[in-house]
Parts: sequence; C-alpha cells; structure tokens
Amino acid sequence: MGKYADVYAGWKQNPEAFWAEAAEAVDWTVAPKTVLDDSSAPLYRWFADGEANTCFNAVDRHVAAGRGDQAAIIHDSPVTDSKTTITYAELQDRVARLAGVLAEQGVVKGDRVIIYMPMIPEALEAMLACARIGAVHSVVFGGFAAHELAVRINDAAPKAVLSASCGIEGKRVIAYKPLLDDAIAQSEHKPDFCVILQRPQAEASMEEGRDLDWVASTSAAAPVGCTPVGGADPLYILYTSGTTGQPKGVVRHNGGHMVALLWTMKHLYNVQAGDVFWAASDVGWVVGHSYICYGPLLAGCTTMVFEGKPVGTPDPGTFWRVIEEHDVKVLFTAPTALRAIKREDPEAEYLKKYDLSGLQALFLAGERADPDTISWAQTHLRKPVIDHWWQTETGWAIAANPLGIEELPIKPGSPTVPMPGYEIDILDDAGHPVAPGTLGAIAIKLPLPPGTLPTLWNAEPRFRKSYLDTFQGYYETGDAGMKDEDGYVYIMARTDDVINVAGHRLSTGAMEEVLSAHPDIAECAVIGIGDKLKGQSPLGLVCLNAGAKRAEEDIQSECVKLVRQEIGPVAAFKQCIVIDALPKTRSGKILRGTMVAIADGTPWKMPATIDDPSVLDAISSRISGLGHPTS
Repeated sequence: MGKYADVYAGWKQNPEAFWAEAAEAVDWTVAPKTVLDDSSAPLYRWFADGEANTCFNAVDRHVAAGRGDQAAIIHDSPVTDSKTTITYAELQDRVARLAGVLAEQGVVKGDRVIIYMPMIPEALEAMLACARIGAVHSVVFGGFAAHELAVRINDAAPKAVLSASCGIEGKRVIAYKPLLDDAIAQSEHKPDFCVILQRPQAEASMEEGRDLDWVASTSAAAPVGCTPVGGADPLYILYTSGTTGQPKGVVRHNGGHMVALLWTMKHLYNVQAGDVFWAASDVGWVVGHSYICYGPLLAGCTTMVFEGKPVGTPDPGTFWRVIEEHDVKVLFTAPTALRAIKREDPEAEYLKKYDLSGLQALFLAGERADPDTISWAQTHLRKPVIDHWWQTETGWAIAANPLGIEELPIKPGSPTVPMPGYEIDILDDAGHPVAPGTLGAIAIKLPLPPGTLPTLWNAEPRFRKSYLDTFQGYYETGDAGMKDEDGYVYIMARTDDVINVAGHRLSTGAMEEVLSAHPDIAECAVIGIGDKLKGQSPLGLVCLNAGAKRAEEDIQSECVKLVRQEIGPVAAFKQCIVIDALPKTRSGKILRGTMVAIADGTPWKMPATIDDPSVLDAISSRISGLGHPTS
C-alpha cells in the first residue's frame, strides 16, 4: 500500500504530532499549545486552548489572500430554471450582514440558532453567519414535519430560527412557513425571532413582532466581523435518529472540525483551492455540513449547491450536465442517486451527451454501495468510483480510498481502508477482536480523531451509553462488518434498528411511537426491508386491539398517513400490514432481523429463543418477498 501505509503508520506512531501538523492549515488567532486534552477521558477535546473562527477560515481569509473574485458558491436550480454564482467577496458581505442582523437582535456567542432551509445559497450563508459570531447552529432538513421540528426546537432552545417561505421537491412546492409556525406553536421553547427569506414560488405570511424579512433586514444591517471562539467551543448541533425515537444532538467543535475537513479535502478528495467540488446532498444532513458548506470553503474551492433531483429535473442526464457545465472535479453522492439514474437510463445514453473529462472521481456514501451500482458507474464514467464509510457522528470518513495520498485498488463492497485517526477493530459480543473475514461489531479505539463528536447536546450520560459503554476503550459504531487479510473494511449491516432510506438514517423506534398512538393499534413494529432504489424502506407491522371493528385497509391507510404527517415524507413510509401477533423471543424482544430476512427472501433459521414458532410461520406468508435486497 506504499504511501498510504506510511501515512497511516506515521499517525499511529505519534497521533498528536500528526494532528498538530495538520492544524497548521488553520488560521488561528491563538495557536493551540495542547493538541489533545485527555484529562476527562474517555471524553476528549482537541485544540481546546486554541482560538479561531470557522467563518474567517472559510470565507474572509480567501478574500484577504486576493481570491475575492473567485466563485465560492454556484447555485444550480433546475426546479426554478436559475443559476447563480457568488464570489468569495460577495459571500463575505452577505454573511457579515446576516450576522449583523443576528447580532442586532441579541444573538451572542453560544446562543443556538435553528436553520430550516431548502437547497439555496442562503442556507450556507445562515450557517456561516452563525459561525461568524460564535452562535451554535442546528440545521433541520426542510422536509421534516412540524412535530419533528418542534422536538428539535425544544432540545436546542434556539434564540432564533432562519428559514425560507418554501422549498421545491421536484415539481412540488412545499410551504415551510406553515410548518415552522405549527412547530413553534407545539414547542414549549419559543424563539425570540425568525428571519424569513421570501421565495416567489410561495410567499409566506409574517407574524408581526416576531418575523423579519431576510432581504430587508440584511440590506439595512451593518456587517460584523468574526468573533474568536475556542477550539473546543461548539460550532453546530446536528440531530440524528436515536433508537428511542428521541433524536440525538451530535455536537461538533470548531477547532478539530476545521483541521479534519482541511486534511480530507487535500488527502482524501485530492482537491485544492479553485477546484469545483460537488456534494449532491442536502444541508440538513452531515454530508451537507461537511462537504457542501464547510469543507470546500475552508479549502478555498468552489462549492456546488444543487436544487434538483438526479432524475426528473428534467431527465437522468442532469448530474452529467452539471459536471460538464460547471467543470466539477469531484462528485460526492449517495448510491440511491446512481440507482435512480441507472433505472431510467440503463445504457447511460444521457451520460454520453456530456464531456466529463474534467471529473476526477465519483465518491459514494450514505449507505452501502452495492457492487452492481459501482460496476455500472465505473463502466460508463471510466473514472474511479469510490465508496467510503462514515457517520453523522464522525463528520468525515472512517474508511476511504485516499486519492490525495495514493489511489488504492478498489474492492467492490468495501469502503477500502481506515483513515488516519481511526483504529478499527472487529469485536465479538465479549469485546474481543475476531479473525479476518469474521463478522462482528465494528468499533474504533479511543480517542476518536479531530472533527468527530465529543459528546451529545445536553446528554453526556446518553453519549456514554450509546457509544462508549458497550466496549471498554472503544467507540461503538453501531455497524456490523468485517476486515479482510489486507485490512479492507466491509460494512454489512446496522446493529441497531436505525434504517437507511435513500441515505437518510431514520429511527424505526420513532415510527413505532407514531403508530402506537393510533387508537386501534395494540402493538407494532417497523422494520427496514430491502429496496432496490432507496437501499431500505420501512415496513409497518401492526396488531389491533381486541374488538377493533374497522376495516384493515382503512387502518393501514391511516397508519401510513400518520407517519408521513409526524415524521415527514422523508420517511418514505408506504407499507403497513395488520397481523395477529409479533414474533418475539422469550424475553419479549421482537425478532426484527428474522422478519427482515423473510421479507427480503434471504436465508434464515427459526431462532432458538423464539417464544411461539407458529407466530413466525403465520407472518412469513404475509411478508415473504416484500423486500428487494440491494445485492
């Protein structure tokens, strides 16, 4: 493995020296003297005694370096038939004025701000404006329902909400403001004010005394400078699904986040200042945080903000058009997007219309990339198609193929090898490492590298329980997999009940909570079954109360509507089946894994611990073949 092996060995030999050198890429107002603070192990802090500002490093320093006229953001929106380019100098002014609006309204360092935005440049400006004054932002995906937004408002207790009047999903205009108003009405915590960007597709009604018009207020605001913040001060909170149905607020610190992302832009993605980088994701997800907003801008790249879909806006050639038109060097997307394109254009006829010579590589993440999809993309793109694995919690790749160090041989089904900072072991239930090729729990030796989560927002006991308590001295990833003789990592499945729908991690527990509220339902389970397009899709299994007399079809339809209403369309909840009883172990644990295997048509055995085998026999005929495994 040559160069990669040398770099990884160098990190392992002296981790602090490795990250101290990487930290030189950051412009610090006070350089850190201590690289790793392990005084509260197993809770660690990186660069805690340093001071810097993430917005300065992402925007202002590039202007100061004479690159103010370079494009910082290109917004390509086929759904509104518009394209906009914003230079670094323009971005600096826009962000400084929006930060001025927040400051005028009393937002100070450490205050929280929720961002509820579609895929437009203002979403990035909102994030950067918060970072500029040391406020902690929490971006909520625009497709989430009012109830889910209310839960996050209560947990983060924001002083302000930044939003837009609407988002556009394909051909549908989704009004955000009624959802926001409903969420604030539901929440116990009330933000002091909201700043609303009016979009012409659906203008919002404004609440006097609370809502500010984005354009008017930023035009009148005085621009403000960057507030120095501590290396271990929080930059953002990003909520990810928890198995209890209560979302977990992943915290990201300023210092380590900048160090890690700058390292990856050069060594993993092999890009530099001036290159065009496109992460075809959404700002509501971790990919959007790391590689639409912060990573590319920290590195001085031009970042693509795409408001559209891989198909239907207008055709399956949209991605290839964007790459040619804007000279994209790296595309980062989810396997779901490729599967959608492949389904509509199996022979890649649309791809052949465009010149993709400037594209260096395609990176995939968000879910397991099945070998068929990788093979299709490699055949037609004739470029490296690189699967890499990471989590909301880590913020950047745990395992990858580091193009900026050395392009390693690709093994379909594997995200390749661990990155510096991550020492991966495959453990059995007792916490002992297993032999190569053996399936087990994937765990990472502590401390985790810079840029990863130091804790959960206001929930340190939950952080310890969720990630640190299972295996002493390790971070538990919640994924099961194996390593081969060459050290390549293979991710096989989640070890909990969080399912992956089109790259979005969603809690089945949250969906079960919604279903349980239906007056006719006594008990329920939600499982993730294979879906050739989305990776997984949820299947609801419900048991009715004794004496329930309404038609099963009506109840099933109501359940689907309820989940979509409470969780949002992102849940893709479309299938619900009424059954007599759920299969369980003697201890009362629902046999979800067995039901998934039955639905997907994969081999399974009657569990030895099952309480009543006849229950599983009865359900088998109802769900067999419903799933469509991705590989």
